[in-house]
Amino acid sequence: MSSAIVTGATGIIGREIVRALGQDPKQWHTIHALSRSQKEQYPSNVKHDTMDLGGNSTDMAKQLQGIEAEYIFFAAYLEKDTDKELWDVNGAMLKNLLEALEMTGAIKKLRRVVLTAGAKQYGVQLGPAKIPMEESDPWLDGLDWPLNFYYNQQNILKEMSAHASWDWVVTYPSHVIGVAKGNFMNIGTSLGIYAAISKELGDPLLFPGNEKLYMGFDCFSYSRLHASFNLWAALEPKCSNQAFNFVNGDVESWSNLWPKLANRFDCEIPESQFSFPIAQDAGSVTDLLPRPPMALHAAQRGIADRVRPGKVEQRLDLVKWSQRADVKKAWESLSQSEGLAPDGLEKATWRFLGFILGKNYDMAISMSKARKFGWTGYIDTWDAFSECFDELEAEKVLPKKK
Repeated sequence: MSSAIVTGATGIIGREIVRALGQDPKQWHTIHALSRSQKEQYPSNVKHDTMDLGGNSTDMAKQLQGIEAEYIFFAAYLEKDTDKELWDVNGAMLKNLLEALEMTGAIKKLRRVVLTAGAKQYGVQLGPAKIPMEESDPWLDGLDWPLNFYYNQQNILKEMSAHASWDWVVTYPSHVIGVAKGNFMNIGTSLGIYAAISKELGDPLLFPGNEKLYMGFDCFSYSRLHASFNLWAALEPKCSNQAFNFVNGDVESWSNLWPKLANRFDCEIPESQFSFPIAQDAGSVTDLLPRPPMALHAAQRGIADRVRPGKVEQRLDLVKWSQRADVKKAWESLSQSEGLAPDGLEKATWRFLGFILGKNYDMAISMSKARKFGWTGYIDTWDAFSECFDELEAEKVLPKKK
């Protein structure tokens, strides 16, 4: 039997890890769910502990008195405005937690830390990356690239574990599908609200991004399957000091997902949607880095003269769309008639969804390494979205299917 500490326990990643641990009391007898507040009931083997990871290690040590575990699942994250702030704050949270456990003596019991990072490991937010992305790809560090706080966190793990009795595992999920109670920061919520309002307005369900991505490929990670991966990686001896990509395991495109989304929300897609008339000022184009991540690999692959910077091209800019008077009125009507969260439209992450749907390049992430280490998990991405929408309906975030 084992024990665990989960940070970010109420977030889209941490919530599912807590749930998976709580469902297996024979293996996990004690789980400490660390967060600022408890948002739902836990099974008997899960204990909520109020914790502010923004404090220093001394303050954390006081809050961690009596808390110890063999495994830490670190899923905490704080959003900040700049790359430097992200580097400093998210690095400090991890380092201070480990230092606090050293102060309390609980570090002596620790066996492994499982850190959730993400596909930004490969610079997908900066422009086209190598396809497929593999864990052995070089880091985008140095003066030519923006700071990446994932690198800081991973270096902290390597340095602090070097002469310790514990090791680490890092996961790189992409475009996470899932639900966090009271948290609108996920693509399922934004997609569902967009489709529900389009239906309410009687509008066609237009793909807001660009034709190039729509016809290309993308990668997704279901938070529930990612939780299972975390538990497997924590207990698998071969995973010691390894980083792993994590995606659902299927091959997916928005041109395959979009008709299924339309059917789910009883919407229509125009036969020639990319020729469908839209107001001239409804869209937007944002340039990404002049030198994209793929540039690191281009010469070796004989395509040094073929690499182009990426753009975020939205035919329908979702931030602008969410601020339209008719859209706000439609959501107000829906929220009142269906008993939905009235602030759902305002809180949904339109800028993030706009990037996901608007990037004008493919993403393909290899799961070969995890397969070689013994992972066999899989889920169809539409099934993951469908389960996510079901849960969002139950939570009164989205209207019920008619």
